Amino acid sequence: MDVLDIFQRLGLAAALGLLVGLQREHAGTRLAGIRTFPLVTLLGGLCALLGMTYGGWLVGAGLIAIGAILVAGNLMQRSETESEARDGAGITTEVAALVMYALGAYLIQGMMEVAVVVAGALAVLLQLKLQLHSFVKRIEAKDIKAVMQFVLISLVILPLLPDQTYGPYGVLNPRNIWWMVVLIVGVQLAGYVLYRLVGQGAGTLLGGVLGGLVSSTATTVAYARQAHGSPPAAPLAATVIMLASTVSLVRVMVVAALVAPMAVGAIGLPLGVMLAVLVVLSLAQFALVGRAPVQLPPTDNPAELKPALFFGGLYALVTIGIAAAQDWFGNSGLYVVAVISGLTDMDAVTLSSTRMLAQGQLAADITWRVILVAALANLVFKGGTAYVLGGKALGRRVLLLFGLALAGGLALLWLWPAPTAPATPVPSNPVQPIP
Repeated sequence: MDVLDIFQRLGLAAALGLLVGLQREHAGTRLAGIRTFPLVTLLGGLCALLGMTYGGWLVGAGLIAIGAILVAGNLMQRSETESEARDGAGITTEVAALVMYALGAYLIQGMMEVAVVVAGALAVLLQLKLQLHSFVKRIEAKDIKAVMQFVLISLVILPLLPDQTYGPYGVLNPRNIWWMVVLIVGVQLAGYVLYRLVGQGAGTLLGGVLGGLVSSTATTVAYARQAHGSPPAAPLAATVIMLASTVSLVRVMVVAALVAPMAVGAIGLPLGVMLAVLVVLSLAQFALVGRAPVQLPPTDNPAELKPALFFGGLYALVTIGIAAAQDWFGNSGLYVVAVISGLTDMDAVTLSSTRMLAQGQLAADITWRVILVAALANLVFKGGTAYVLGGKALGRRVLLLFGLALAGGLALLWLWPAPTAPATPVPSNPVQPIP
């Protein structure tokens, strides 16, 4: 390590210390601020430099010295008035100082990019104190339960499942099946968290987006029931339902990209055209209604074990169905499975088909068509649901919007050019299960 490199690393340590110290000073802490944090970080760097010659014990000794200084600083604060001491309560600054000391030591021989990211993340974390505390206060017991259940699904159950194939056609791999469950539940949980953060004050646009992230079918049912017997509520309900259906296709495309990233171009372009049709229809309907407030309907915890097991079973059945249909009837049989599955759940057929694409068992041109057929079948199901549950006022609006979308999708299936060369499976690097 030459002199220039040493100065560069120490200078970066001081700069990162200034960044965190600036935040602590602005937050009103009296223990350590804009001058102390750069000194702490520089001390870590100097101890690491000395340790290269005299032994690594110097880094530990410096850490102990910093800890003793922080304890002494806290004791001095406690000698002040009770109210002032109460204002200075907490150990955030102390822990931040220890982190910056360790970061300064790491900078001497570690990667500077890592140190910059860690310091930046620390500064942001410290700055978001009020927002984080406000978020925690809004969390209910059911929200913590949702997170813990997702931990059970993803970090406890998944690693225990065998990673080998069973059953007919050799397509049932318990770990891969459950990994698909984790993927879908994770996406839905993210939507659920946004739903909980926004609360009941969402506007029309955000209400539709959240509905599509959580479940467009459940959103359709909820708003159809709200609009039943109330014709003035039909335009707003139709807008939210249309937006939710549009976002659900975005979610499907994201999931497909995660499972078969190397085939994004092959399946993303035609699905992107369908998405453009839905976006135009959604914006047209949104322009008619505007930014009216939306009362978000109650939503269930997406990380419940029972729905996860149900989706895992459905995914396994669809996977076998696709393999059997392709074996018995060729590609035409795949579309029958897509229609049946898409009536209630697009995720299962999307994951099954893209997984087979990633494993080289299905052509990309067939995969996007299967996904699109499932999406169109899902629109038909939701349109009928809106008409039956929401009444004629809502049903006519939704059927008109979905009818135009259905026409666009059928035209896309009919007119999209077939590959010039024989359709061959597109190999990919599928998402690997957690070992």
